[in-house]
Amino acid sequence: MSELKKFISETLKTAMRAKEKQRVTVIRTILSECKKIEVDERIELNDARVLAVLDKMNKQRKDSNQQFIDGGREDLAAIEQEEMVIISEFLPTPLTDDEVGEIVKAAIAETGATSMQQMGAVMAIVKPQVQGRADMAQISKQVKAQLG
Repeated sequence: MSELKKFISETLKTAMRAKEKQRVTVIRTILSECKKIEVDERIELNDARVLAVLDKMNKQRKDSNQQFIDGGREDLAAIEQEEMVIISEFLPTPLTDDEVGEIVKAAIAETGATSMQQMGAVMAIVKPQVQGRADMAQISKQVKAQLG
């Protein structure tokens, strides 16, 4: 079992003991998503894959939050925001723009990329290094800026 998944399970137990309903619900949802992938693909998730699940869930909440704000539903936006905070507890510290720039620069040097046609190769190297620590849309912009 992944260390991160174990930590999430332990956090669930603590939240249950403390009777934190919202927290318990969100953590159960995280574990449910992980379990679904494990059953569907008949594998046991490693930390990198659990991070990918958390990253995806956080992105979904961010998108929903924006849609609720645009629709004037501040009450629902606040719930999404709370869920993002809980999910973020399990994600590693976000990278700064400078750190992302250095990772992208190193990946471009490693692949020898000189044009946008090689963006996929650069992204393939960058993605595992930044999973859960940076927004992939921002990464994509950085790669385009450096290759462009």
